[in-house]
Amino acid sequence: MVLDSLGKSLRGVLQKIARGSVVDEALLSEVVRDIQRALLQADVNVQLTIDLTQRVRRRATEEKPPAGASLRDFLVRIIYEEIRGILGKDRPFDAKPKRILLAGLFGQGKTTTAAKLARYLQKKGVRVALVAADVHRPAAIDQLEQLSKKIGADFYADRTQRKAEEIVRAALASLPAHVAVIVDTAGRSGIDAELIEELKRVKAVLQPDEVLLVLDAAMGQAAGRSAEAFHKAVGLNGVILTKLDGSAKGGGALSAVAVSGAPIVFLGTGEHLEELERFEPTRFVSRLLGMGDIQTLLERFEELSNKEAAEEAAKHLMSGRFTLRDMRSQLDSLGQMGPFSKVMSMFPLFGAAKLDDKQLEDSQRRLLRFRSILDSLTPAELSDAGIIKSERIHRIARGSGQPAHEVRALLKQYELTRKSAHGLVSNRRLRRQLEHQLGTSGGTPE
Repeated sequence: MVLDSLGKSLRGVLQKIARGSVVDEALLSEVVRDIQRALLQADVNVQLTIDLTQRVRRRATEEKPPAGASLRDFLVRIIYEEIRGILGKDRPFDAKPKRILLAGLFGQGKTTTAAKLARYLQKKGVRVALVAADVHRPAAIDQLEQLSKKIGADFYADRTQRKAEEIVRAALASLPAHVAVIVDTAGRSGIDAELIEELKRVKAVLQPDEVLLVLDAAMGQAAGRSAEAFHKAVGLNGVILTKLDGSAKGGGALSAVAVSGAPIVFLGTGEHLEELERFEPTRFVSRLLGMGDIQTLLERFEELSNKEAAEEAAKHLMSGRFTLRDMRSQLDSLGQMGPFSKVMSMFPLFGAAKLDDKQLEDSQRRLLRFRSILDSLTPAELSDAGIIKSERIHRIARGSGQPAHEVRALLKQYELTRKSAHGLVSNRRLRRQLEHQLGTSGGTPE
């Protein structure tokens, strides 16, 4: 997950609240100091950090918890809401044929992001064309052409034309009206008059539905100033933050861009073309604090080859009807959904548990062994783990080529997962939220 260090620090704050014998001034002061330290280490602006923690302190001392809520839960809610507040508003992005202009400085990941955005739209059923309008860097044209072939997108370029706006004009004339058009423009080492004038000419020809700025999260707080300058010059509909997965300055970039007037629309969370996520502050903060993100998990299920079985398994997990058959379906899905650590961060059960590289490697090997064991179960055993006793365990071990203690470990993990998930949804408010997200209730989550 992005911003692991910040997430770990903030989850430590929540754990400190949970362990405290009483929520008093001493605990509140300690919590405020820990939040300040975590945000500053993530490069969040000093004044923004101070203002946020002052609001946390003031609300915790002046506001009263709603009926039925403990002071601990109320303090966690305040922290959640205040961190959520510095990340800007949710910005809808309709996946439909539209004209998209990408802008940005040199080296920000603009060309790769164009392909990532095209892939995102393709997964939503939209046909996409990539247009190479960088007339200053031939390598960018070649790169975009290779990427378009890789994802099966339409591609347009004119290597003889030196005017970017004329390339765009010709592309629009040659492409069908029902195709989403993404235009990759030239970058510069800095924001200069030539860059802005070229962008304005391209924008006038394209008449884009979206003008999106691509920014490297490693810029930190400087990303906010860049977004503000581009917004003032050409009018932005949104920002795509790239390379957020490995950036220690990601918190600074996120918070700075959010207050620049240009909303964050997408996050680049890795090198692969699939690793572009819609930025929704509510979900992002939930995952950051280890509260999980069931909705994003289900959206990833939508992309799976056997998405109906995967979604059914998730519903069973949340409802307490989880079987070994459901567990097998989820293991089948994991390989299609990306790195194990990212998938696990979406579950409330695992969101707070951070594993190091060796632990992740061991976990993935164990999952492969578990998958072998599950393939050796009978239909009756897959439906009812309770019938698997000593004799069956030894038969399953022989059939799967795994030692008997691994079969017992799988059964123990299954039982732990089932009970833990069931315990989570025994909380009335969380149950309502999960039911709403899973589409099993028409109610509104609190």
